[in-house]
Amino acid sequence: MSGGDNDEASSMTNSRQPVHVVGGGLAGSEAAWQLAEAGHQVVLHEMRPQRMTDAHVTEGLAELVCSNSFRSDDWENNAVGLLHRELRLAGSLIMAAADAHRVPAGSALAVDRVGFSEAVEARLTAHPAITVERAEVSGLPPTAWGPTIIATGPLTSPALAAGIAALTGEDSLAFFDAIAPIVHRDSVDLTKAWFQSRYDKSDPDGDGADYINCPLDQAQYTAFIEALLTGDKIDFKDWEKDTPYFEGCMPVEVMASRGPETLRHGPLKPVGLTNPHCPDKPYAVIQLRQDNKLGTLYNIVGFQTKLRHGEQVRILRTVPGLEQAEFARLGGLHRNTFINGPKLLTADLRLKCEPRLRFAGQITGVEGYVESTAMGLLAARFLSAELAGRPAVPPPVTTALGALLSHVTGGGDAKTFQPMNVNFGLFPPPPAVPNKAGKLRPPKGRDRRQVMTARAAVDFDAWLSAPATRAS
Repeated sequence: MSGGDNDEASSMTNSRQPVHVVGGGLAGSEAAWQLAEAGHQVVLHEMRPQRMTDAHVTEGLAELVCSNSFRSDDWENNAVGLLHRELRLAGSLIMAAADAHRVPAGSALAVDRVGFSEAVEARLTAHPAITVERAEVSGLPPTAWGPTIIATGPLTSPALAAGIAALTGEDSLAFFDAIAPIVHRDSVDLTKAWFQSRYDKSDPDGDGADYINCPLDQAQYTAFIEALLTGDKIDFKDWEKDTPYFEGCMPVEVMASRGPETLRHGPLKPVGLTNPHCPDKPYAVIQLRQDNKLGTLYNIVGFQTKLRHGEQVRILRTVPGLEQAEFARLGGLHRNTFINGPKLLTADLRLKCEPRLRFAGQITGVEGYVESTAMGLLAARFLSAELAGRPAVPPPVTTALGALLSHVTGGGDAKTFQPMNVNFGLFPPPPAVPNKAGKLRPPKGRDRRQVMTARAAVDFDAWLSAPATRAS
């Protein structure tokens, strides 16, 4: 689009009433940015600090309340990394802030959570087309607002959640999301623990020593599992007892209850690590990942928990290297609410029974920071197209954005719908390729992943460059 066309589009959109985005998390922040960059005036509504949630501790926009990791950044071999690539190419504010505040995490993208949130808020509040209003939206957004994006996330206020439930006739679906503890780096005993990434993998600027590793022998591991199972835990209220957990954010004690070896083959697996303090291979390893840019805080990987705070301290201090651990934050538990997207949403994220409302972020039934960001970006692009009188063209299902969108708007089974991270199981299978004997066979393993990501790269680049799908 030429500069004159951009000026004309901006003039046309700016003459209209503002577009409203409800929720200042990752999805809402991304949606507001995309709309503003496309030439729309935007009002971003965030209820904090007027009304806080059970999980947030600041009033900052795009606060990360669980892990500080955006997970794998390897786009050629990993679906999450592929989603990173697509978001970056689409001009994502969230990915730009994550890249600017990256901390060492092997081949993963982890961020300094404070610097990240501050960067997102600074960009949004400085944008001349964005107004941030700090007040709760009680109930459904008023009709006078016109087309609106609801990106209130897993901690939607009770009044708005009740309004959505009344409008859709659906009971809110919910699961519990657990938070991992954070440890002060200088309280870890490095005569027992050591720095190393699995198989010494790291980002291009790393040294292959991005994690702190705490080893357990078999007796220590057995005792640790027993402590997790018998430790005092938070009691659920009656209305919470039937709420399922999300498999990708399972409390550590719930994983332990599935069998004594479950954790040793999950987040405590000892593979790819060598203990410099002892020649014997550890039976299990607890890893800590850097949580801030200064490197003063580390979170315990995979240790989301519903154990009471006193129990967390007692049990974690039995781990070699953590005997004197000091905690910047202990684990917690909060309820996560989402809608039945395959039943309720159109292909462009509008509510079928009230098309002026679009949904974005975790409330659509995606799970994860980048997945939430992706839904915010898409909702904004679809709304911008609508306001410009253009069709909303979704990305191809062969791409990470398209596969995730398809899942939450119809690809998932409405009868059993549960939140989903992006993964290659959401993509169409790759075409068969000739094997060494010349017969056509589906590619497998690493070859399969690379065929799928290469296809996605071509299809996404074509979609992004098409005139009908440009943001402005």
